[in-house]
Amino acid sequence: MRISIEQTAILRQRQVEAGKARPRLPEWLRAPLPGGPRYAEIKTRLRDRGLHTVCEEAQCPNIGQCWNEGTATLMLLGDTCTRACRFCAIKTNPRPPPLDPDEPAKAAEQVAVMGLDYVVLTSVNRDDLPDGGAGQFAATVQAIKHRCPQTLVEVLTPDFQGHFDAVDTVLDAGPDVFAHNVETVAALTAAIRDRRATFDQSCQVLAHAKRHRPTVVTKSSVMLGLGETEAQVWDALRALRAHAVDAVTIGQYLRPSPWHAEVVRFVPPDEFTAWQRAAAELGFRYCASGPLVRSSYRAGEHYLRGLARPSE
Repeated sequence: MRISIEQTAILRQRQVEAGKARPRLPEWLRAPLPGGPRYAEIKTRLRDRGLHTVCEEAQCPNIGQCWNEGTATLMLLGDTCTRACRFCAIKTNPRPPPLDPDEPAKAAEQVAVMGLDYVVLTSVNRDDLPDGGAGQFAATVQAIKHRCPQTLVEVLTPDFQGHFDAVDTVLDAGPDVFAHNVETVAALTAAIRDRRATFDQSCQVLAHAKRHRPTVVTKSSVMLGLGETEAQVWDALRALRAHAVDAVTIGQYLRPSPWHAEVVRFVPPDEFTAWQRAAAELGFRYCASGPLVRSSYRAGEHYLRGLARPSE
């Protein structure tokens, strides 16, 4: 559910009056304003063509860093989700508008315009579609690979309700990285994610991806600060490794609006550093862990590129 600026202002005023205003973000969660020559050039190119990215729409704090490194995230399947997770600000509707048949070609154009070395394709959940949108993912991967053959493509997909044939459709299109996020620890999944999502189902999707295409890099993401315990985070990471997940990102949950799940704790940077070491001990081939890390954070980082294209 999206709320207007006016609604937000009114609610915040009421919170201030009640002495419940949102606490100030700690210093380590304040990101610098985006800048840099490549960032400015890409922004101009996108505006000239009326194109937009998830990086902008989500006001990601890492946009300048990622764009200057040649990485961006595009969202497929429209802007309306059939699920209602308590951490996500995307609008929901059980019957979203139909898919745009030109979306794959538009995405390929966007990648070419931005001159991306690495692109992440993510999406809303589309439980209303027979294949969950897997065909659109596949067509987009193929369109990008045809137009920009040197660009590495990561897909960050829904769980497709656990339908492995949909996962196969996406994988057979040839993405370099297959990502699906468990989002939080198993014990908090029912409270934070939509009722149709389960921790085990997400793990099974990731494990199937590796079985179906052993050479693909599998990846997932965990948010901290929702009330999880240290033992539960350990269990989540162990479960991901047990399901053959290669890479993991760990970041701080930030509340999109007062209608979403509350932040229980702002996790300090040293704890994220400790979790990065823990991930290495557990055998993950790549881990990005930090307060501002998001699931596609620095997705094109040199080491992850090396996993996706080991021959280079």
